[in-house]
Amino acid sequence: MSPITLLGIESSCDDTSAAVVRRHADGRGEILSNIVAGQTELHAAFGGVVPEIAARAHAEKLDLVVAAALIKAGVELDGLDGIAVTAGPGLIGGVLSGVMCAKGLSLGTGLPLIGVNHLAGHALTPRLTDALPFPYLVLLVSGGHCQFLLVEAADRFHRLGGTIDDAPGEAFDKTAKLLALPQPGGPQVERLAEEGNPSRFAFPRPLLDRPGCDMSFSGLKTALLRARDACIAETGGTGLRAADRLDLCAGFQAAVADVLEEKSRRAIDTYLAATPAHPAFAVAGGVAANSKIRGRLQSLCDARGLHFVAPPLNLCTDNAAMIAWAGIEKALLGQVDDLTLSARPRWPLDSARAGMLGSGKKGAKA
Repeated sequence: MSPITLLGIESSCDDTSAAVVRRHADGRGEILSNIVAGQTELHAAFGGVVPEIAARAHAEKLDLVVAAALIKAGVELDGLDGIAVTAGPGLIGGVLSGVMCAKGLSLGTGLPLIGVNHLAGHALTPRLTDALPFPYLVLLVSGGHCQFLLVEAADRFHRLGGTIDDAPGEAFDKTAKLLALPQPGGPQVERLAEEGNPSRFAFPRPLLDRPGCDMSFSGLKTALLRARDACIAETGGTGLRAADRLDLCAGFQAAVADVLEEKSRRAIDTYLAATPAHPAFAVAGGVAANSKIRGRLQSLCDARGLHFVAPPLNLCTDNAAMIAWAGIEKALLGQVDDLTLSARPRWPLDSARAGMLGSGKKGAKA
């Protein structure tokens, strides 16, 4: 099989990214470049991502990151075999910016256009980094999504369970906002949790008393809010003490880790019941960068005899390398789009199962 080289474009949230990835004849993936332009400073004053600001920033930076990715990779446009772009799900303004950029490049060069599901990019990253064979189990855990997926093929995903409300990354960010910590909140909460007492507050572990792999994190966030208010009341309204903030972070992180570990155990039981030839469990998405959570899942897999895969930290957060690789996987299956490709705010990976979140005119979120 001949090598395949694709340009990937990612703009689903607040990171503008372009990458060049090559699949060699032996099936090995190689990242030739992966340029990411963040927007943290643009959104810092608002305590979260402002969709309109994000969309404008994507439109301003897309051509710059594409040019930088090609230069770093040492590849000209005529040396590419196609262009892969995130077509959803995500903030529609950003997704649309990326899709229009990719369409312009495709029209101008005649290169094939491949629309990629952002979630598939995360779920297929272990094949880029570790050449993981199908089928494998993946916990996709990020700012907007949390679900267990049985990855049977590059275009076949079976959802075993997921969150019925907030995703862990969203809960981490909201927790940081409640504690007056800067965004992005996940790394800030993790940093403070290292010095705190995880047992001080009796935070709930939602849905552990129910069977299955579904999760919930909104109640945990509310419990933290009430604990924070109680701590402030103890000071006569003067604010949180430093020790309170540390312990709140530690308790919240411990609760999330407990839920993810137990639900992962259940998902692994279901996965192993099918007796896969090479049992493997992967974690992907921004929250996969949390060292505490990674460590707990690593220990679980070691105890159950599964190969554990966690991508490098720079491939856990949103990036275009994963989009380029997912595009390569789709191209090998003959799945190529044309200029009618649409940007989609919602795009469940497992369309065979009933939607868990946000049904309506825009469709199911997950």
